[in-house]
Amino acid sequence: MNIGMLIICVIGGLAGALSTAYLLISFPVIIIWKIYRRIKFGYTMYQ
Repeated sequence: MNIGMLIICVIGGLAGALSTAYLLISFPVIIIWKIYRRIKFGYTMYQ
């Protein structure tokens, strides 16, 4: 493979890995945050 194609593959792989990591971390954090606000302040889960 030439160097240009290798760089494009690495950048694409990093973009996929970072977006997957963001989703895996952010969804549970948001759910926990909403549960915390529900318990502490009495907000609904949909606000």
